[in-house]
Amino acid sequence: MTRLDLTQFPIIQKILYSRWPQFLVRAITLAGFIFTILAGILGSIVGSHNFAIIFVWIAWWTALKLFFIPFGGRSWCSICPIPMPGEWLQNGGILQPSGKGIGLRKKWPKVLRGNWLQAGGFLMVGLFGALTLTSARITAIILLAIIVLALLLSLIYERRSFCNYLCPIGGFTGLYAQAGPVEVRVKNAKVCAEHAEKTCYNACPWGQYPLALKSSANCGLCMECLRVCPTDNIAVNMRPWGSDFGPKTKHRLDEAFLGLVMLASVLVDSAVFLGPWGQLKTAAYEIGSIPWFIFAGIFLFGALVVLPGFYAASVWVANRMGNIQNSFRKSLSHFSQVLVPLGLIAWIAFTVSFAFVKFTYILPVISDPFGWGWNLIGNSNTAWVGETTTFSLFFQVILLSLGLFWASRVARQISDSTKQALPLIAFCAVFNLSLLWLLIG
Repeated sequence: MTRLDLTQFPIIQKILYSRWPQFLVRAITLAGFIFTILAGILGSIVGSHNFAIIFVWIAWWTALKLFFIPFGGRSWCSICPIPMPGEWLQNGGILQPSGKGIGLRKKWPKVLRGNWLQAGGFLMVGLFGALTLTSARITAIILLAIIVLALLLSLIYERRSFCNYLCPIGGFTGLYAQAGPVEVRVKNAKVCAEHAEKTCYNACPWGQYPLALKSSANCGLCMECLRVCPTDNIAVNMRPWGSDFGPKTKHRLDEAFLGLVMLASVLVDSAVFLGPWGQLKTAAYEIGSIPWFIFAGIFLFGALVVLPGFYAASVWVANRMGNIQNSFRKSLSHFSQVLVPLGLIAWIAFTVSFAFVKFTYILPVISDPFGWGWNLIGNSNTAWVGETTTFSLFFQVILLSLGLFWASRVARQISDSTKQALPLIAFCAVFNLSLLWLLIG
């Protein structure tokens, strides 16, 4: 496939090689992170009048799904402020390691590696999301807890263990970065193989060795390997979307589980926030009540039993219809590639329904971030609730059709025949029709 190495352009190369541009952007996001926590704790309890709710769950969450991931893969991880304080202490320096950092630098337990904990974190988001998305104080407490946890883990474990194994957003971006158009790869494998020092691996906060890097899911685009490589052998490529998919690419069972959790979550969020069922919304908000426990039970049963069962059945049938007989476990992992484009487009379609109608709250909360009656830029009283239009509904149909086409293409690409791909395509079609019904009715 055609690749375009961005480091061949002098201006881009200068920006990527220097630590200052990235540091400045991360410093701004860290300041915004702290301001968001303060707004959530000190500001108005009315979510639509609080900076924390609007900027976390409307502006940032929308930008992540509509811009950062589709056009930059894990680009958000390259500027995320959460690991910064811990990393400064771990490295003993702000811009680069000084060799005098603090911390135990233990290895993360093998039994906890993979995407399992990140998937569990996303299940928690689904269970408590209705309250989190409307309570500024709870949002602030969660953000504060996350940054403290990341700091503590950086003092115990090596590198970015929190980002690699615990952060739900890291799991979300990593999974769908496989479909993104940005990758870090080596230019010449022979040059890396002959270089004994492995400076790139030693400098990587994610613990990745660029020569062995085959999937963008595992690379946080921090660019440290690019900066320390003594042979200028690291490329930052623009590539066709979905380049990580293929019949010979390796995938794990935890990735399949994470992909299924993401599908279940978008279905539940669509039902709760966009569906016509008032009792469901009430149950999702009343955490600890009997209706909430019923809601939680149905959600977990669907996410852990129904959807995985349907997927497993489609994989079993695909195995029976194929010429190459892989083990069932390997097939579950291998065919999980279809869940990535299916899920990414599903989240984009949901965002069109959910966030766009509330986007007009952004300027008012900039004007009055704490809900204290300020009018900093003259927009405090200009908010209005948007409406779902015929165009947005039509756009969602187009998006979901694109997602089904893309997932079906991947299914055919990774199967040994069209016949074998059909059960997987059927799974994707049923999921898309279910989501289309929830979004449009």
